Amino acid sequence: MDLVKNPFTPGAGTRPMELAGRSDIIVKVDVALQRIMAGRPEKSVLMVGLRGVGKTVLLNLLRDNARAHGMTTVMIEAPEGRSLPALLVPPMRAALLEISRLAHSKDLAQKALRTMGSFVKAMKLKVNDLEFSLDVGLEAGVADTGDLEHDLGELLRSVGAAARDAKTAFILFIDELQYVRESDLAALITALHACTQQGLPVSLVGAGLPQLVGNMGRAKSYAERLFDYSEIGKLLAPAATDALVKPAKAEGAEFTQDAVALILERTQCYPYFLQEWGKHSWNIAAQSPITAHDVEEATAQAIAELDASFFRVRFDRCTPMEKQYLRAMADLGESACRSGDIAAKVGKQTNQVAPVRASLIKKGMVYSPSHGDTAYTVPLFAGYMRRMMPTQAY
Repeated sequence: MDLVKNPFTPGAGTRPMELAGRSDIIVKVDVALQRIMAGRPEKSVLMVGLRGVGKTVLLNLLRDNARAHGMTTVMIEAPEGRSLPALLVPPMRAALLEISRLAHSKDLAQKALRTMGSFVKAMKLKVNDLEFSLDVGLEAGVADTGDLEHDLGELLRSVGAAARDAKTAFILFIDELQYVRESDLAALITALHACTQQGLPVSLVGAGLPQLVGNMGRAKSYAERLFDYSEIGKLLAPAATDALVKPAKAEGAEFTQDAVALILERTQCYPYFLQEWGKHSWNIAAQSPITAHDVEEATAQAIAELDASFFRVRFDRCTPMEKQYLRAMADLGESACRSGDIAAKVGKQTNQVAPVRASLIKKGMVYSPSHGDTAYTVPLFAGYMRRMMPTQAY
């Protein structure tokens, strides 16, 4: 098969040729944002799901759609340990300059920029460990108390007023939202709530791991009423089939039914893995149609590539004790397991390994699907742990 024409694109946030099975969430967000832009109240949307289900791909697509409707957007990824205000201010400044070019009157856009100047000064924000400021003047008495929850609310309300004046909407797109610390989340939720109460065209479309739902609730008890939580999971078999068959067909190739069935079994219909198996099956095949035999040969290459990158970068972030904990989970199966059973597997009491579990949750390696249960945030990770640590001594 022609390697140059390979239509499968595994990668971090890389949009596949066929974005199958996601039309419902795309339409839901599109409608919600258009309502907000029209001055109609609507909840912000948070997409939650495991690694490899395509949350970042969706976030990028939804932002493109918002911009196509004339909305002003900010897109950031929240890394661990970084201040949310420091991440927000530089792209928000660019967004306000964009709004100022749209506004019939420059007054509110300029006021929002001065409010941002006050906010930056009060927060003493740093970017890359360097303090910075905005040469736009200050708005006296606004967003300058040094209290993040108060000042961020005033800043977003000022931005929202400028957006309304410009007949646009201001939409925040934030990826990896589970890494935002609780105090910053609380301030963001409060600010969004204030904008909603005043009917300002400001909204958030966020994405994160499953623990994000609990993080939001702990930050503010009313968060469950302010956000629409949409679970992004693995694809149903028909959509997973489309993700394989349609891109191949566009390049004049086919999969046999047995080949498709085998890929769906090996990948469990997770979008990222479908792209990985599709890519290697295409490269292995001598000609169309791609057969189950081709898929069998490609499986070893797909697993080797996942082990060297997708899985390995997460494994390497863990301490020896954390790796032991993750390995014990693999012995208990692929699905969620009781935290007490994991502790027993490593020969300790549940309270003794609780800090390890908490650290793994903070790193985004595991989450708690229900009280007392623990599960991997990365699909197929149990197999990887068994390959990496085949003879684990507890």
